[in-house]
Amino acid sequence: MAPSLPEVVPADVVIVGGGVAGMMAALHAGRRRVVLLSDRPVGRSGSSFLAQGGIAVALGPGDSPERHALDTLEAADGLADPAVVHMVTSEGPRRIREILALGARFDRDDSGRLAFGREGAHSLRRVLHANGDATGAELSRTLAEAVARSENIRIVQGHRAEALLVADGRVAGVVTVTTDGSRRIFAASSVVLATGGLGHLFQRTTNPPEARGSGLAVAAWAGAELADLEMVQFHPTALADGSDPAPLLTEALRGEGAVLVDGEGRPVMAGVHPAGDLAPRDVVSRVLWRCLQEGRPVYLDARPIGERLQRRFPTVHELCRRRDLDAGTQPIPVAPAAHYHMGGIMVDEHGKSTIPGLWACGEVACTGLHGANRLASNSLLEALVYGARVGEDVAARLAAVPRPGEVRVAWRELVEGGIVVPGAPQGERDRVAEGVRGILWRGVGVERDAAGLRHALDSLEGLAGKESRVAEVSVAGWILRSALERRSSRGAHLRTDADPADDGLYRVVVRRGRVWRRRLAWMAARTAERAQTGR
Repeated sequence: MAPSLPEVVPADVVIVGGGVAGMMAALHAGRRRVVLLSDRPVGRSGSSFLAQGGIAVALGPGDSPERHALDTLEAADGLADPAVVHMVTSEGPRRIREILALGARFDRDDSGRLAFGREGAHSLRRVLHANGDATGAELSRTLAEAVARSENIRIVQGHRAEALLVADGRVAGVVTVTTDGSRRIFAASSVVLATGGLGHLFQRTTNPPEARGSGLAVAAWAGAELADLEMVQFHPTALADGSDPAPLLTEALRGEGAVLVDGEGRPVMAGVHPAGDLAPRDVVSRVLWRCLQEGRPVYLDARPIGERLQRRFPTVHELCRRRDLDAGTQPIPVAPAAHYHMGGIMVDEHGKSTIPGLWACGEVACTGLHGANRLASNSLLEALVYGARVGEDVAARLAAVPRPGEVRVAWRELVEGGIVVPGAPQGERDRVAEGVRGILWRGVGVERDAAGLRHALDSLEGLAGKESRVAEVSVAGWILRSALERRSSRGAHLRTDADPADDGLYRVVVRRGRVWRRRLAWMAARTAERAQTGR
């Protein structure tokens, strides 16, 4: 029997996601009636509050947005959009001042000035931290308190987005599933997805269990274009103790002097890259991955930091202590783990997707900032800048709340299209989701090739059976097909069988299951320049 129409809740704006990007969008949506949906408590949802690293911003001595942009473009390996990069690095200082005005407590030096650290691929110290290695938690606290004070924001927790309503080619709301399995419809002509990443689709990850790409699935099922799904960043220094998720050992440790070594104490990054241990994440992850494949364990030796370790990195110190490890006296075993997704819902400079009425911000969006490899600590910056831009754009473009008849028609289309279904027992869905994690880790990990990708696709088809509408299965398939389509190596996407004739200067786009390449105007210009100069 077809599901009946659930309870309908009208709103001006619905924002799905209680992390930094979602909260920032809610705060910038003017005086509109905002419903902020979150599966977990707002401010402790997704990966934002777990961020140990920091937030990169050009506010320090000798720094500038232009220099920050150059570092971002260099790390992105040719695939970041220069206009977006310059916009984000230029707006960053303004957003940090805004957060400070809201009460954020960043670390300061002995003179009371903001203290800046250095992380991988940054040319100087420009990374702000809070409580040493708890920057995400401090940003989340600050924004959650501001959201709670806002009279026009209604917080609704315990809801997961299942599908988008679409009426006459425009988003008309979102269907959610509650923790008890019931459904609700939040009807709105403006929907913002800030649902986070997909790292937990991989067997080894630093991401929490809810980071499974659900936002990508609901957007794509509604017809939105996705881009560069194959660009998954592996963080090189996740604690290798078998935990799931794997605890992160922040890159800032290496910025303060920690060194990556093998079992004999030899530095593994020596002679590999001019920046050594602070090379871009894709470079470091590959070196560590190959060491491990050769049977050589890798360790992070934080002893050079000395007595500052516990004070500067209390989170790392505590997570090691709970595992009977002492980072101050012994090297700690590490290994790469899926950490951040550079791809996502394709959006413009205001966070608008390719479907009218749908915006996206944060890790679920593909803005063009990160390209093929995210520069360390640019993710929280992007969440602040794009969250604010999305909120302001939504407020400026508000349309009427969808009529009841439109909601009923859109609901019926979801049911008839098989997007909203009773589904398999939760245990079966969990089994499928767990199987996906092993398939992606083996097939589209730190290194990939065509044979492994095709085998993974075959394994995925065999695993899914009738559960093809499980979000994890859909997203996994799109990642694998995107990785097959990009036959060159770029940043985090290393094809060991790369085609030397493929320049890689394009986006891999997914829409309604179809995968193809799209060369943007700035990419075409760069290709022409390379042809003329031979570089």
